[in-house]
Amino acid sequence: MPTLYIFSGLPGTGKTSLSQALAKHITAVHLRRVLVIGSGGAGKSTFSAKLGAKLGLPVVHLDAHFWKAGWIESDKEEFAQTVARLTDRGAWIIDGNYGGTLDLRLAACDTVIFLDRPRLLCLWRIVLRRLRFHGRTRPDMSAGCNERLTWEFIDYVWRYPATRRQRILVRLETLKDKKNIIVLQSSRQIEAFLSNSHFEPRCEK
Repeated sequence: MPTLYIFSGLPGTGKTSLSQALAKHITAVHLRRVLVIGSGGAGKSTFSAKLGAKLGLPVVHLDAHFWKAGWIESDKEEFAQTVARLTDRGAWIIDGNYGGTLDLRLAACDTVIFLDRPRLLCLWRIVLRRLRFHGRTRPDMSAGCNERLTWEFIDYVWRYPATRRQRILVRLETLKDKKNIIVLQSSRQIEAFLSNSHFEPRCEK
């Protein structure tokens, strides 16, 4: 039965305890339509790529569909139609936030994975990402959008724990009887989750 897994609540947060919990509770979870959310810099794209490779599921990075060359935003209605088309597919992993289409994605998914990472870690990662891809476009971004770091985005990441995190957790709590909700809060938990041998690759795409 769908439920809410917040692994920070387990006795111990190491790889062993989490792996045991996964083996006990998540073997029956059929990961076919997976939504990955979290603050900027939480590692959504990297996590999604690794999970997609493990499960044999196509990965969709919403950033690549929202932004057009030159960092031009998509029209809201146009983007909603794009998301509707993407979620209508048989199986997928979709990463990204974009609150305007969150309801649509939550309705379509069977599993939500919230990467609930510390604020300072996320800030450090977005700075490193800016340096790493200086003058280049990230693999998970639209062509023509060379990596940038704006004060607006820094402010978004800084305020995320106060302005968005609690609302997301409350929302996920209301969905726990309908969706598989997984909240991962450390690198060890993420590693254990991705290394879980009980996940079955899906054939349908």
